Amino acid sequence: MRFFSSVLALLATQNACAFTAPKSTTTITTKTSLALPVVADPSIPQIKNDSIKYETDVDVENKFKVKEVDPAILDPKKRVQTGRYNDKKMSIAVPFLKRPNKLDGTHAGDVGFDPLGLSESNDLYTMMEAELRHSRLAMLAVIGWPLSELYAPNWMLHGKMHLAPSVLNGFDPLSFIAVAAIFGGFGYLEYKTSLRRTDDKRIGMKHKEDMANVWKYGVPGDYNFDPLNLYSAFGDTADGRKAMRELEVAHGRSAMLGITAFAAWEALTGHPIVENSMFFHPNALLPTLALAYLGFGFFYEIEDSDQYLFQIKQSSEGAGRIERIKNGLNYMKEDAIEYAAIATEVGGNYAEKFGTVSNDLKQKYDQLTQDYTKKVMSKNYDVSE
Repeated sequence: MRFFSSVLALLATQNACAFTAPKSTTTITTKTSLALPVVADPSIPQIKNDSIKYETDVDVENKFKVKEVDPAILDPKKRVQTGRYNDKKMSIAVPFLKRPNKLDGTHAGDVGFDPLGLSESNDLYTMMEAELRHSRLAMLAVIGWPLSELYAPNWMLHGKMHLAPSVLNGFDPLSFIAVAAIFGGFGYLEYKTSLRRTDDKRIGMKHKEDMANVWKYGVPGDYNFDPLNLYSAFGDTADGRKAMRELEVAHGRSAMLGITAFAAWEALTGHPIVENSMFFHPNALLPTLALAYLGFGFFYEIEDSDQYLFQIKQSSEGAGRIERIKNGLNYMKEDAIEYAAIATEVGGNYAEKFGTVSNDLKQKYDQLTQDYTKKVMSKNYDVSE
């Protein structure tokens, strides 16, 4: 019994020693000098406190620093901004069709018109270049066609009606040679410039910077041709140059429609387009219509509507102009009344003076007449006073 008591006492003593905290400790330090006490195992060799450190080669300050955005990227005067029509689901030109994906209003002349989806199946830059070439030819033709029928000698025109030579009207030998030479020159120009480089020219370098947010191809139709410096008429900025391109595309599209109408009209009627036309002979109708159109746009605007085809309403600028005209007429009326009163007063004074002078002159005339009569009578007759 005493033996078992001794064994139990010995086991209890060992267990108590196993759970006794050791006296020696070590410290693991980091770069932030944070000391952590760790229980050391006597069987493991001790390590010096400052030999373990947690370090990193990441520059936290620069890694999480927000990069500054170049202000030129968002400035429309320095770069053309993309996605003008991104918020519009439907096409502007064809409201009942969805807007084509590539036609977001970034480029000049883009109003979302592509009912055949050609912008999806063809290179957009190439198609824009082709449109501009046709536009420029059409703008030359739409002026040259009627001028030739008005002023060219008859031997340069075609047929008895002296029509401008064309594919539909036909050619005479001389006119065919002339037209072939002209289009041959245009063809040679297109051949030599179809793969031209523009970003090393004066205007091309501007286009490269203008279109940096869009692509690296510059602007279609760039021949570095601006002898009169008209390209900067709206400002020597990215949006100013884009506005001039918008104007050129709009005129070119109108010219393409116009020259097509000329050719179709003469082919159908056999008469020149300048015959009995108010556009090509002096008359009062065309100026009247032009002034009416300008006057309408000066005060009113046509508003698109989902419910109606269109609605005419007075624009805010028009309302302001009408108000200014009314105020001007009121001021003119007040001034007219004031000037009329002044004129009446001055006129009355002058009338009074004129009346006085007239009376004086009448009295003097009567006196002279009387004196003359007496003098004549006294010579011929014995007239006593």
